[in-house]
Amino acid sequence: MPPVPLFHRLLVANRGEVAARVARTCDRLGIEPVFAVSEADRDAPYVEGRRHVVLGPGRATHSYLDPARLVQAAVQTGCTALHPGWGFLAESPRFAMLCEHHGVTFLGPPAHVMHLMGKKTPAKKAMRAAGLRVIPGSEGVLSSLDEARAVAAETGFPVLLKAESGGGGRGMRIARTEAELERAYADARAEALAAFGDDRVYLEKLIERGRHVEIQLLADRYGNVIHVGERDCTVQRNHQKLIEESPAPVLDPAERERTFAAAVEACRAIGYVGAGTMELLLDGEGTLRFMEMNTRLQVEHCVSEQRSGLDLVEQQILVGAGHRLAFTQADVKLEGHALECRINAEDPSDGFKPSPGTLTAWRAPEGEGVRVDTHVSAGYTVPPFYDSLLCKVITHGKDRDEACERMIRALGALVCEGVPTTVPMHLAILRSEPFRTNRYDTGAIPGWPT
Repeated sequence: MPPVPLFHRLLVANRGEVAARVARTCDRLGIEPVFAVSEADRDAPYVEGRRHVVLGPGRATHSYLDPARLVQAAVQTGCTALHPGWGFLAESPRFAMLCEHHGVTFLGPPAHVMHLMGKKTPAKKAMRAAGLRVIPGSEGVLSSLDEARAVAAETGFPVLLKAESGGGGRGMRIARTEAELERAYADARAEALAAFGDDRVYLEKLIERGRHVEIQLLADRYGNVIHVGERDCTVQRNHQKLIEESPAPVLDPAERERTFAAAVEACRAIGYVGAGTMELLLDGEGTLRFMEMNTRLQVEHCVSEQRSGLDLVEQQILVGAGHRLAFTQADVKLEGHALECRINAEDPSDGFKPSPGTLTAWRAPEGEGVRVDTHVSAGYTVPPFYDSLLCKVITHGKDRDEACERMIRALGALVCEGVPTTVPMHLAILRSEPFRTNRYDTGAIPGWPT
């Protein structure tokens, strides 16, 4: 039987670091990447000398968030596949369906699976049925404030109101007492409506002092599913991840293996295809509880790549082209320890104020066990319209201490002039006693004043 062919040309329907990342794998596989860019990105270093299509103005609503323009760009340039990256439309079932309708392979799960996992309460129900433990709370969306009161009384305070269609920390409110519940319920609904056009909310028990753990999964169209280990993403600010690492430093081996098996089975049960991530919360009793599933590639996928030797973008492309996974779970060898720091153009000493501007000097660190994923170079102007990520620095070592020391050296060697960055904060975290001894949780950034 002849091998399944790959795509000849692929539209990169995203920008910045992820666009450059996808293009690297396309180049290696002999696939021509075509960049869909806004006016603000048309002169970005990664676009220079490459085929590209200008979607529209800098603001994302008229460029990267316009599904019709993106699909039109794919069709007009002869792209038979589209990689959505992360953010923007990466988890939009409507966008996936529009791609398929026009004969463009969307490199992600089927639209109906994306729809199921995008709605938090049906997702929790499906995951519970597959054997994953979930956070106690309402069985579905809340019909009224009275129902919220009843569920909170049964669950116990404090509780968390969360948007059904939410993400990125929006549409979330904490109620620590019954007296706070009415305001939290109203505020969560109002923010959810403004952010997602959907004011439905549900309620969960608030797990404080937890750890954020996620599992990387890969699945093909034929029911083959494997995991690529877990990542700890506990170091966050306003629900935005700052540092990710693998393996998770504080996780019982038996709980790890039990949850791996349940996550793989859950993926298989819902008919998942491609790369995806189960997001979980490790509670005070050491139990991993399902929160949500990200039906796309994650920013921090590099951490899993460094430990496994796999190229997850390559796997997305192969699976999307109809290939079976070429390996089994037993073939996946996870070695050493890996860390990732997200370096943003922000001033951590000034309330993390975004700092668009021009990079007057740039030099990425090098060395054994050091990887840098970036889209910038000297002279690049950071636009004000988008996420301020400049690069991701990833280090790999035989153990956590070696990975940390390599990261400290790498960040010290990073040259970025012209805009303030989050490097000082990352160095403070990495050198802090709470981080190095694993005595921290989602409640605060270790080694950095809040």
